[in-house]
Amino acid sequence: MKTHSANRRPPARARSRDSRTQVVHFELVNAAARSVCIAGTFNDWHPSVTEMIALGEGRWAKELTLVPGTYEYLFVVDGRWMTDPAADESAVNPFGGRNSVLRVGPLPGNEASRSNARRSKNRGATREACFL
Repeated sequence: MKTHSANRRPPARARSRDSRTQVVHFELVNAAARSVCIAGTFNDWHPSVTEMIALGEGRWAKELTLVPGTYEYLFVVDGRWMTDPAADESAVNPFGGRNSVLRVGPLPGNEASRSNARRSKNRGATREACFL
């Protein structure tokens, strides 16, 4: 498994439906995949609820609207659970494996972001992975 920096996009711009949420962009490259979903604490670990969109040439993407917080997640590729190799952080799960960790910070300009600005530098997130 390799992650290619040439395939990386700049961090997703935080778009908001209200002042408490932001859109986070996930991307995975896996040429052999027939279906890819994301399961995590943001969707109660349902493995087929959050389907990623096939972009062609093995690229899969999904945008989720999340409130600031810490989330654990895994990709589900053709029914197989796998971590996000592009994740900056992971945590041990109760099944003896690891979960990818995503930290979503508050949007710049709202009250929460002003009070937490010194504690959090994350203003959005982009996750991309490439499997060869």
